[in-house]
Amino acid sequence: MARPEIVDVAVIGGGPAGLAAAAEAKGAGASRVIMLERDDRVGGILNQQVHDGFGTKVFKEALTGPEYAAIYEDRVNEREVETWLKTTVTNLTPDRLITVRNDKGIQTIEAGSVILATGCRERTRGAIGTAGTRPAGVYTAGAVQNYMNVRNLAVGRKVVILGSGDIGLIMARRLTLEGADVVCVAEILPQPSGIAGNLVRCLEDFGIPLYLSTTVSEIHGKERVTGVTLASVGAKMGEVKGTRRFVECDTLLLSVGLIPETELVVGVGASMSPATNGAIVDDSFRTSIPGIFSCGNVLQVHDVVDYATLESEKTGIAAAIWAMTGKLPEPVINMKAGAGLRYVLPATISGEDAVDFTMRPWKEEHDKSVVFKSGGEVLRRLKMPHMEPAGMIRVRVGKGRFNRVVDNQITAEIEE
Repeated sequence: MARPEIVDVAVIGGGPAGLAAAAEAKGAGASRVIMLERDDRVGGILNQQVHDGFGTKVFKEALTGPEYAAIYEDRVNEREVETWLKTTVTNLTPDRLITVRNDKGIQTIEAGSVILATGCRERTRGAIGTAGTRPAGVYTAGAVQNYMNVRNLAVGRKVVILGSGDIGLIMARRLTLEGADVVCVAEILPQPSGIAGNLVRCLEDFGIPLYLSTTVSEIHGKERVTGVTLASVGAKMGEVKGTRRFVECDTLLLSVGLIPETELVVGVGASMSPATNGAIVDDSFRTSIPGIFSCGNVLQVHDVVDYATLESEKTGIAAAIWAMTGKLPEPVINMKAGAGLRYVLPATISGEDAVDFTMRPWKEEHDKSVVFKSGGEVLRRLKMPHMEPAGMIRVRVGKGRFNRVVDNQITAEIEE
């Protein structure tokens, strides 16, 4: 085997997070930055998201997914980031030796630092174990988006959507605009999984019914889907007897959640968070393995791509500094998710700079505050008119407030 390629920063993944991280790593002074992407083009999921709404935080205007991706693709090209397409990473070691497979065969890369920006994948029918036959016409929301927006192919004429995640809601609108009949959206939870704005724009504006606490209990059809059986579910997610009802359709679209692509970060032995299903990181987005960083949807599933970009840009800068100096501020303050919050990220901070914390509530909240406390003293309080599990909360805490931390512990919680 040929001698390893030597690079300062290797970015694994060429989606929105990888693009932003690679561009900023190069901009921060890293001499050689390489981005590894298994597809035949960069941009990831953005390439098939033709609706607008991207870029409102970063660029202060609403862009389509391809437009947003193109800006960062131009940026990495202008900064001379090396991009290896159709390249699959088959192994990553804790000492940052990467093995890849591409058209040139098996190659190895030795990196000063590694950024994992591998994104996530959709849950499929097999992952949720729906009963019934295995006919054509069952798709994930992302697959339908690819067929319609990239390949210009119709998937069906009468559609039932299971799951009210944002991609599923957006595709309900897209299918309707293309002439399909979206019969309904069924959601197993008692509250929607997508953000409120998409519920209005994609369902209410088109008169598409949303059935909460409802699931698909069986799929019908031999060659092609002929219908599904819907059923109500109770508080413990069990089917409520006597609620089964048949709904005719020729297509079932699944929008039932995302799974972070964590195989590489788990493989190197990084500490993982059961709340986010991603790595535990500090405010430099370092994992527990020296020189290995994580950002984007593989770290936590984002509802807004702009926030994934901002997170990844900070990651790229930190990874470049680590590659060049071997040093970053050491985390000395531990973060804890308190009442009302599922998690707070990062998990540890240095206290040497302002931090943009991200978190998610357990349930929908109105006119309450996110509060950061230490030793009983309030460090930061931010009133929030509306919070929902589908939406990420983002709060900046200034550097000066960390001077009042007691016992190296901060708790973030929701208060009246």
